[in-house]
Amino acid sequence: MAVIDDLSAGALATLLPGRPVRTYPALLSSEVDAEAWARAGGPAGGVVTAGYLAAPRGRAGLPWEPGKGLVFSMLLRPDLSIQREGWPYLAAGLGLADVLGEGSTIRWPDEVYGPGGRIGAIGVRTELGPDSVRWAVVTILAEQAVAPRAPLLAMIVSAVEGRMDEPDEALLEVYRARCATLGRQVRARLVPLGPAGPVVEGEAVDVRLDGALVIRTAAGRRAVVPPPNLGMLEDVSPR
Repeated sequence: MAVIDDLSAGALATLLPGRPVRTYPALLSSEVDAEAWARAGGPAGGVVTAGYLAAPRGRAGLPWEPGKGLVFSMLLRPDLSIQREGWPYLAAGLGLADVLGEGSTIRWPDEVYGPGGRIGAIGVRTELGPDSVRWAVVTILAEQAVAPRAPLLAMIVSAVEGRMDEPDEALLEVYRARCATLGRQVRARLVPLGPAGPVVEGEAVDVRLDGALVIRTAAGRRAVVPPPNLGMLEDVSPR
């Protein structure tokens, strides 16, 4: 296994001065390391990455291809109620799309697409307090990144934090405009997955301030699917 040293501490310190960063030659999962850091009191804005990630995972533990592109995790301590646990999906997805290309679109809740297919993805893990989000670890994949990757990492960190600081309604307006899921017929398989697991099918009609997708069923019912409750989302629109 050849490990590229373009994400060294020195390279990142130059581009992210003063920011707490943990970087390794190789690591199983930046998400797992960042979660442990968060539980130990790690600071907001902390970044975890590695030259090579052997077992990167995104939303709901979905595996990503080892060693592909750029993967890193960042620690957020947002001022969010527990009802808005899904909001970092919107801010992180939009921030990633901002950097990966003006024409890129977002597939709710966790993927960014360009003209040739998927170019990025995100995963979010949170810890909840009695009435607020204690921390969120956002893990980001930029699939087509090549060395030197440190400048791209720095741009994405800045874009995600900028979107997190944006007024909610302003961000939501932009997100809706770039969300390719809206207007499509979808089938949401909720957790727990399996033959007996709940399924919601219909037209994706809105994304809410809590990060949830609103699906209008054939019966006219509006079902709300928060990102943490989603197992799999399928596009079932007629081809």
